[in-house]
Amino acid sequence: MKMKAMYSVAMMMAAVVLLVISVPVYAKMDDRIESSAMKSHVFKTYLKGDDIKIQSKDGVVALTGTVSEESHKSLAQETVASLPGVKSVDNRLEVKGERPAEKSDAWITTKLKTTLLFHRSVSAMTEVNTKDGIVTLKGDADNQAQKDLTTEYAKDIDGVKDVKNEMTVSKTVKKTHDTVGEKIDDASITAQVKMALLFHRSTSAVNTKVETNNSVVTLSGKAKNTAEQDLVTKLVEDVKGVKSVNNQMTVKESK
Repeated sequence: MKMKAMYSVAMMMAAVVLLVISVPVYAKMDDRIESSAMKSHVFKTYLKGDDIKIQSKDGVVALTGTVSEESHKSLAQETVASLPGVKSVDNRLEVKGERPAEKSDAWITTKLKTTLLFHRSVSAMTEVNTKDGIVTLKGDADNQAQKDLTTEYAKDIDGVKDVKNEMTVSKTVKKTHDTVGEKIDDASITAQVKMALLFHRSTSAVNTKVETNNSVVTLSGKAKNTAEQDLVTKLVEDVKGVKSVNNQMTVKESK
């Protein structure tokens, strides 16, 4: 009986010790998650004007506050969800103001501007105007290839009926905006890739798993055919911060 009591006391003490050890570990992890999110490229670049509060408890993260656009709500969630130690994300962010109707001119303009932000081979400074589904692009392009690619990206936004590209090609030779060397955190790259694939009409329905390690993006999932698989690779390679793409998507066999 005495041995049993001593065993029970020993077990209780062991449990207390484990609890004392684990609490600081979880607290440190939660602090790291909150800090990493706020220091991420996405939060410092795209979401800097939003009022977002991040609270992590044992790896379960709650997002509260307000954002200016629906896409910002998704961006915040995808970024935080990709951070090490995060188990789940409770996204309670609210969008300020009225949300534009899907495929409306305002909706198309916002989607396209966001898409241009993610890609390195086009200019984020491009002026975008949409009327009755027809997009007009203005601004400067470093070269004809950049102008043509901007047109292609615009055509690939859902709801776009036509594109009028009135961009001016610079007469002086400029180097293409290369941000390959720009160090962007892996969580931000994953979020940008997911959003870019979702925003492009040609890849919006593709069910792709995205993982990033040291700026190398690994894609898995299924593609309808090799053309779709190649297109996904091409779009992801042009996302800011991506060093290289390892496309492990499987192609569905045609019956």
